[in-house]
Amino acid sequence: MFWKAHYIFCEEGRVIKPDKAQTQSGLDLTCTGTGLGKKHSRRSKMAMLVLGVVCLLLAHVSASPPKKNALVIIADDAGFETQVYNNSVCKTPNIDQLAQSSVVIRHAYTSVSSCSPSRSAILTGLPQHQNGMYGLEHTVHHFRSFDAVQTLPVILKPAGIKTAIIGKKHVAPAEVYKFDYEETEFNNPMLQCARNITRMKEFVQTFLSTNTTKPFMLYVGFNDPHRCGGKLGLFCDKWGTGAPGMGVIPDWHPLFYKPEEVVVPPYLPDTPATRMDIAAQYTSISRMDQGVGMLLKELQAFGHLNDTLIIYTADNGIPFPNAKTNLYEPGMGEPMMVSNPYVKQRWGQYSEAITSTTDIVPTVLDWFGVSYPDYVLEGKKVTLTGKSMLPITSAEPTGWDHIFSSHNFHEVTMYYPMRVMRDRQYRLIHNMNYRAPYPIAQDLAACPTFIDILNNTAAGKPTKWYKTLDQYYYRPEWELYDVTNDPLEKVNLAYDAAHKSTLEAMQTAVCDWRHATNDPWRCFPEGVIHGPKCIDLQNEPPKNKYAKEYNGN
Repeated sequence: MFWKAHYIFCEEGRVIKPDKAQTQSGLDLTCTGTGLGKKHSRRSKMAMLVLGVVCLLLAHVSASPPKKNALVIIADDAGFETQVYNNSVCKTPNIDQLAQSSVVIRHAYTSVSSCSPSRSAILTGLPQHQNGMYGLEHTVHHFRSFDAVQTLPVILKPAGIKTAIIGKKHVAPAEVYKFDYEETEFNNPMLQCARNITRMKEFVQTFLSTNTTKPFMLYVGFNDPHRCGGKLGLFCDKWGTGAPGMGVIPDWHPLFYKPEEVVVPPYLPDTPATRMDIAAQYTSISRMDQGVGMLLKELQAFGHLNDTLIIYTADNGIPFPNAKTNLYEPGMGEPMMVSNPYVKQRWGQYSEAITSTTDIVPTVLDWFGVSYPDYVLEGKKVTLTGKSMLPITSAEPTGWDHIFSSHNFHEVTMYYPMRVMRDRQYRLIHNMNYRAPYPIAQDLAACPTFIDILNNTAAGKPTKWYKTLDQYYYRPEWELYDVTNDPLEKVNLAYDAAHKSTLEAMQTAVCDWRHATNDPWRCFPEGVIHGPKCIDLQNEPPKNKYAKEYNGN
């Protein structure tokens, strides 16, 4: 643990009197010039010699900057299924332990509710429309960030900070997102590097054992609790349990849940299918939670628990309808904890600051005292719109009252660009491809919860969902919700004259942010970019156009 002691030092030619508390032993500790006084006995001289050595050592300790390392933990499709956020059923003792040494953010949000784009925002500090990672990285989707983008591991390297990524990476190109040490799905099976917490522990030990004098930034991407399917279980929740053919993960002691005991969020239908889905999700969360415990134990074993900044969050909403790939509250809201080992007065407290995953890069750079590089991307100087969360660990801040989010794709076929602003009371969503049905991801379309909705809808039976499929698929261009008084976002106020001033103020703020982040979609869907302006394409849907003409407008 870092500490600073009061110490005595002598400058040549000066006499410095120690204070009373330091002379209670009765020894004359006066320092003069370069030597000890002649009147000292041999015993006193020995004491003074020891004191001198101690003084020098303490001077060195206090003059040296404290050791600083960083650990960023990203859960995959995780939400608020912990006691930290008032879920009393899903047991997460290790996340709970981390919360006791952290500031817990109540209102943290993802920059984009999709896996690869979110991870790109976490590692660049830039929204996906600015860094170029518009959709998923893998297989046919094949999205990539721009070659000139500056990422956290690349920025830290010249400062002498060693970097590692263990687990799910899911971003490209490799040179843009290059860490010194990498054990990811690019050189391991995803199950082994991101769900097998025993294998992950071995990777962590290898990394922490190399170049031990260097500070480090370790990024760990768990694959839990992402959906899985097949014989491994809905969330790979059967894999590693010791069941026949499933193998054993030595460091995981699985927790199992009965469907009737789980907590069904209010934005999901409370049905047997949903409860079965959530029960499997909880088991997957237990593996991720014990992985968090493994990381804390390894930091302790290597002597770094008291010098490591720890940030815990997730990439996007949980993999259920209305959440993942959506920018409603369940799709944007994320758990977030920030543990500052040198500032403990707020440990275990909650913050009401509204934060974004784009705040992670400025926070880590601030922690290490490293400046963000000065560079141009796609013809525009890059400026971070996120900010350091370190001040939140000292005191509850003023401001921090709004964030922005941005979405273009998930899978390559899922084109549904959205831009969003969330403040203390309202959420504004601009659905730019509102003329098309909202697209559904493969893993969500095949999940028991959504299949149950589909089947009941087709059969004309009640779905027990608070939305119809038509309401879910077909969305207006603008959605404005009073999330304080309408937490399920049922009543769209965007076309309510009483909320016109709120709508216009938030539209202006979103527009300013889109210009600041060089958004290529800033004229879409009504126009195209032409220099600093937009060309109006006069492309309103015919029914709207005809209605205006019919009304004499």
